[in-house]
Amino acid sequence: MLPSEPVTPLSPARLLGGFGSGAAIGIVGGLIGLGGAEIRLPVLIAFGFDALPAVILNRALSLVVVASALPFRAEAVPYADVAAHGPIILTMLAGSLAGAFAGATYATRFASRTLFRAIAVLLLVTAVLLVAGGDPELRHMPVDGTVRVVAGVAAGFAIGLAVAMMGVAGGELLVPTLVLLFSLPVKLAGSVALVIALPTILVGFARFGRDNTIGVIRDNAPFLGVMVAGSITGTFIGGQLLGILPSVVLLPLLGLILVASAVKIWRHSTRQDHA
Repeated sequence: MLPSEPVTPLSPARLLGGFGSGAAIGIVGGLIGLGGAEIRLPVLIAFGFDALPAVILNRALSLVVVASALPFRAEAVPYADVAAHGPIILTMLAGSLAGAFAGATYATRFASRTLFRAIAVLLLVTAVLLVAGGDPELRHMPVDGTVRVVAGVAAGFAIGLAVAMMGVAGGELLVPTLVLLFSLPVKLAGSVALVIALPTILVGFARFGRDNTIGVIRDNAPFLGVMVAGSITGTFIGGQLLGILPSVVLLPLLGLILVASAVKIWRHSTRQDHA
């Protein structure tokens, strides 16, 4: 059973820390086009939450970041530019929604340790492809036509699976996939990724009906509210920075986030060996 009370008293220092951490992660989310779940989860655990409540709150906060980042990025990446890539969005969604549904339905049947380690390796390889030499606009896979569509659906399915099973928004995988597979500029890829991530997260939420999501959110509403406020503040700042910072800065930053996420995921899988 999950606790029916917040894990620790809501001291001013804890509230301030929640707002500050939410804002910092929101800035990254608004700037890159991520939900920030991999960065946020260890923060929530450091605040004293057990694993399952931390994952549930992390999903909720990822949803807030994804939903708020898109409009805040609209000045730098207009909605019309995002809509022009509707076929890509539909291709990725076809896979990601199916993956999120399958991951949430059959989560207990998967060898999660193997999945986490595979994702960690994939993140590291993707980071190398993104930041290693050459023109950023040329760092993409030499595929086209039907092959690209099939690859997009397959990649979307794998990402949706990760979203459902790990409680993440999937941006760490979506943005590189859009850059590498569909040759989108990194700023545009971030906004397109947010459009794909939003319904994917919602499907994952809908399928996890037995994890006491509502109870955990209700019992920790004050602290969650503070982190929501910080997250929205952060996504606004990140959206403003997007119009200032060049793409050549964003790609290495994304690469660093991918490496950090890979390390955290691998460590999580290692802890499962000793559980």
